[in-house]
Amino acid sequence: MSELLTVEEHRASVLDAVTPLPVETVRLADAAGRTLAAPVRAAHDAPGFDNSSMDGFAVRFADVEGADADNPVALRVVADLPAGSSDDPSFGAGEAVRIMTGAPVPTDADAIVPFEDTAGGLADSLGTVEVRRAPAASGAFIRRRGGDTRTGDVVLSAGERLGPFALAAAAAAGVSQLEVRRRPRVAVVSTGSELVPPGVAPGRGQIPDSNSTLLAGLVAGADADVTVVSSLQDEASAIHALLAHAADVDVDVVIFSGGVSAGAYEPVRQALSERIAFEKVAMQPGKPQAFGALDDGRLVFGLPGNPVSVAVSFEVFVRPALLALQGRAVIDRPIARLTASEDWTTPPGRRQYLPAAIDLVAGTVRPATAGGSGSHLAASLARAEAFAIVPAEVSTVSAGDALDVMLIP
Repeated sequence: MSELLTVEEHRASVLDAVTPLPVETVRLADAAGRTLAAPVRAAHDAPGFDNSSMDGFAVRFADVEGADADNPVALRVVADLPAGSSDDPSFGAGEAVRIMTGAPVPTDADAIVPFEDTAGGLADSLGTVEVRRAPAASGAFIRRRGGDTRTGDVVLSAGERLGPFALAAAAAAGVSQLEVRRRPRVAVVSTGSELVPPGVAPGRGQIPDSNSTLLAGLVAGADADVTVVSSLQDEASAIHALLAHAADVDVDVVIFSGGVSAGAYEPVRQALSERIAFEKVAMQPGKPQAFGALDDGRLVFGLPGNPVSVAVSFEVFVRPALLALQGRAVIDRPIARLTASEDWTTPPGRRQYLPAAIDLVAGTVRPATAGGSGSHLAASLARAEAFAIVPAEVSTVSAGDALDVMLIP
């Protein structure tokens, strides 16, 4: 049996350790990016009344049926209905009511004539209007009560993310408060005595710490709260101190980058080898992985230290866990089936996640940079729109090959 875990095996062990976070009630205005913990049901019919979908005239269909430019029909306008009016003016044969979009349709009307189909249009609120084109049928241009939702209908389901469209739907359904899962509180920790803060000129043997910035952005993009951001020296004592601080501030998830491999200076492994599992996963980049739940339930991820490895590991393992903590119904990025537009080689026996550029119109994918999936190539991430997923049994991708591609908005 291979000593390498499959991606699916390691992912399963991660998700098996996840328990959704507690439920809380928030105002609609504070719910952006949250995950619903209970369905949203319509508090009233929507629309709440028959209303006009056009600016024009409310009419009796029998009065205007057959009207055209050669045989116009003149109607006397007896009332005016702006949007927001609660009036229900009565009118008889040969009469009409001027009406604006969204205004309630009078009980006596069974069709709307748009102003474009009249002579004179909307210029006068009262007087005579000449209909030059009849509506297609009775009921034309009338939005019926309950045509969108009825009272009690499920408008949004548990597990949905509350983006702008979903929030608008909740508002239209008459809902002002929502039951959601608490956001995960996350500590982002880069390790390495060689790291210096961004903006500090690195000396010999030093590199800028880009992983803290990368992970903080990825965590925020997964709708979790970045509670701690830290960069540590290669010392096991620093790992223990960080975990103690994370417990003090009620962090749910700790994400380490670096310090998990088999080198002589691997502080995460040295500090946590008896508390979480250190594995080798059949993927490239990202073979060394660490994960486990501490005694207090806190989840700890140990990711490789190179930036592309961090990004890939986050997308494949960490992001799904953060979304599962929130009770999200969909925890994976969308996958598209695209065609390689050029050749490249892949590592034998490991699934490759290649930072890629895509053309959705042409349906093609190619490496984002000439360096391929080298784990240290941070610049390739800036050009990546997706990760091309190459199966472990494939050693060479040829132009024209079909591949699954993980899309990254």
